[in-house]
Amino acid sequence: MAYVPGVALLAALAVGCSAGADSDANGTDSKAGTPAVTPAPPGKYLTLPAPCRAVPRSTLKDLLPGAAELPGDQQDKVFRGSAAVTYDTDRKVGCSWKADGPNATRSLSIDLERVVSYDPAVSDDDRADTVYAKKEKAAGLSASAPPGPPDEKDKKDKKGEASEGSGKAEDPADADADATDSADPSPSGGDDANSGESTGGTPGSSSSPEEALPSRILDDLGDAAFLQDLPKKAGSTAQHHTVSVVFRTSNVVVTVRYAEQPALVTQVPDGKELQEKAQALARKLAETLSE
Repeated sequence: MAYVPGVALLAALAVGCSAGADSDANGTDSKAGTPAVTPAPPGKYLTLPAPCRAVPRSTLKDLLPGAAELPGDQQDKVFRGSAAVTYDTDRKVGCSWKADGPNATRSLSIDLERVVSYDPAVSDDDRADTVYAKKEKAAGLSASAPPGPPDEKDKKDKKGEASEGSGKAEDPADADADATDSADPSPSGGDDANSGESTGGTPGSSSSPEEALPSRILDDLGDAAFLQDLPKKAGSTAQHHTVSVVFRTSNVVVTVRYAEQPALVTQVPDGKELQEKAQALARKLAETLSE
């Protein structure tokens, strides 16, 4: 009977320690009231379309008139296009087409990138907007720039910005943002890097392609868009002319490049036609993505 109170005391202490351990394990004392982190919403698009089938044949016939002069089997080869080499078709795809005609060679390429943010605090859309903004800056444009023809000072400033944007080292986190651009097999792909050196006509001339057909921000195309017009380089005898349209819709960034190389150096491409057709295709692709 002398040992019973001691046994009862030990049992009571054991119960108290167990309750304290459970309280700490559940975090009721130290973690009570800690708010849960809500992850950013995912992007709208979880997949990308097959790029070489994204442009209807009727549209390709209009964009590549030289294909109409080819035999049937060669036409089919042209319209099938050439898929860009990518290593993750869930994230990045592209396709290019080219047709040689008696008067000129036309080339077309499209690149589509589905942007995914691996940071729970940053949405896919916000990450895609960052990727798009880098391309816009590299083109020497800004969202606040007026859509009209720039004056001489603005043109010089934009050219300097384009050269600076093209020459900067790329952020390692965005190394994949331009991978498709570097793999683009179309002849127009290399002109973007020299956007700051592009020119057309005599500086200050009222007929200069830069004044008549300026690079600019576009309205009513995706969530954000711009057009970059790239006439021939200064000092070049070739009348190569490239138009690029880049737009973002939710977490997908799309680039359309359309170019013409006349057969004769005396022929000058119709920059207005190139711009109109490139924009029309970009709008069709935006509609296709929204379906």
